[in-house]
Amino acid sequence: MPLVHSAGNQVVQPRVRFAWSRFELLAAVILLVMAVNLLSVIARKSITTDEVVLIPAAYYHYVADEAHLIAQHPPVCKLLAGLPLLFIQPNKWSPASTDPAGRNDQHDWAYTSHFWQDNAPLFKKICFWSRVPMIALTLALGVLVFVFARDLFGPRAALLAVALFALEPTILAHGRVVQTDIPAAFGLLLTVFALYRYIGAPSWKGAIALGGAIAVALLSKFSMLVICPALAVVLAVLWVRTTRRRLLLRHALVIAVVILVVINATYFFYHRALTEGDFKWIAECFPGSASLLSNSVRMLRFVLPADFLMGVLWQLQHGRAGHSAGLLGMYSNHGWWYYFPVAFCLKAPVPFLVTSLAGLAWAAHRLLRFRERWALFLLVPVISYTILLMLSPIDIGVRYYLPGYVFFVLLSVGLLNALRHFRAAATTIVTGWMAIEMVRSYPNHMSYLNQFAFARPHWWYLSDSNIEWGDDAKKLAAWLRARGESRVRALLLGGFATLDFYGVNYIDALSKAEPPPRYLALGASFLNGSTVPSYERDGKRVSEEVRVNTFDRFRHRTPEAIIGESIYVFRNDD
Repeated sequence: MPLVHSAGNQVVQPRVRFAWSRFELLAAVILLVMAVNLLSVIARKSITTDEVVLIPAAYYHYVADEAHLIAQHPPVCKLLAGLPLLFIQPNKWSPASTDPAGRNDQHDWAYTSHFWQDNAPLFKKICFWSRVPMIALTLALGVLVFVFARDLFGPRAALLAVALFALEPTILAHGRVVQTDIPAAFGLLLTVFALYRYIGAPSWKGAIALGGAIAVALLSKFSMLVICPALAVVLAVLWVRTTRRRLLLRHALVIAVVILVVINATYFFYHRALTEGDFKWIAECFPGSASLLSNSVRMLRFVLPADFLMGVLWQLQHGRAGHSAGLLGMYSNHGWWYYFPVAFCLKAPVPFLVTSLAGLAWAAHRLLRFRERWALFLLVPVISYTILLMLSPIDIGVRYYLPGYVFFVLLSVGLLNALRHFRAAATTIVTGWMAIEMVRSYPNHMSYLNQFAFARPHWWYLSDSNIEWGDDAKKLAAWLRARGESRVRALLLGGFATLDFYGVNYIDALSKAEPPPRYLALGASFLNGSTVPSYERDGKRVSEEVRVNTFDRFRHRTPEAIIGESIYVFRNDD
């Protein structure tokens, strides 16, 4: 007998194909419009600063066995972005020599810079086609949202879920970017959905699907490793509750084998030996536990690729070292525990913010009062992931929270679906308002802030990929060329590497140039000071206070232009 799930006060009956096909068709139309939206944006926007290095890494992952290139990111986004490049066939470059005692990333920037320089005529084509598979993955995530919402709340709510998903500016902003955030959202939701199906009807096929889903999540973003202890807890609970323990043990073994096979397959079953440089890097970064970590990696590399293991260690080191960030006029290298809640409140459209928080409370109410266990599959992942991010010292973008966004979409539609008498009115207000926000921010979804950010300029509230990530370099170049300028003094995320391809010479704003360019272009993250690099003045390294206030005089001036709400252009006063 098919499972029957209760959603609010409604009982969702097993799906009737002929009655539900119109919802599937409408969802497909919404996703098609979303695809057109995303494709139109990548035709207008340049690549982000992370894509400057990840797109070459994607190509080399296929053609040169360079899995360690940008190894701090696992390979799902690289496998996707690199696939179209196999048909474009860019030129590749190899270093003349490699120092065995050097770091694994010793040639990362050389690979990257040579890739773009050697393939300058193909720059626009490479930038466009490498991002198309990421859009395809975003659409696949939309399909998964529909299917999960349909299982939980019925087809009408599933259609609404796709609409909210397709209208959310942060999802639109990163749904076109070669990075790990949308893949992580897909991997986590796929894992929870596979677990939901498996627990509802345990089977060998379900165990294989669950193992594959977990592998996809682990290969999307290293923070998804938290799934492993979470799965261990779930299996322990099932062990206590079931009488078929031998079958559960076999399923657990299948899950583990599938995870290992899929992970190794994405690294093409390449198990390189650790180099002298690997051991040296581990000793420098983890002096207190270097021996333990080195021996652990040395043994585990026969089961998992060494580049996967080293990538995990790199992320641990990144967390220890911290990352310069800005929030509400403050600066920190190790972030704030409340960063992601604040960033979400500023970046989510107001109606989506309200329904997300209300949906969270509503699902908790259904669980505690009516023991509706479906709520666990939404509440536990989003609450756990939120806590994980609040503990993280890396506060450089709400994009890290995208895996939580998709669960908020499901919680929102669950709440709206349960409103009954007010359902139509509430749905109209929420979708209508979000549609207005989507149109209002087009094509600048990356720098979108909601109505709560009204008192100060965008650069004051947040930094990095929340506001400026380098994708407005193309528009800046067009603005400069229209004024007869072929040079600009600038500090921009990503623009330092891409402006030349749009016909504008980039001159670092911390250096002098003769004759001085007419304009100074500052990215929002440099104007607020968070990403200004350390530099010397009069032979001495400047203090932290001087660094973040390097461009303070421009914060009080009216810019000549604001490009994409992310780049501020001033008359050069030097």
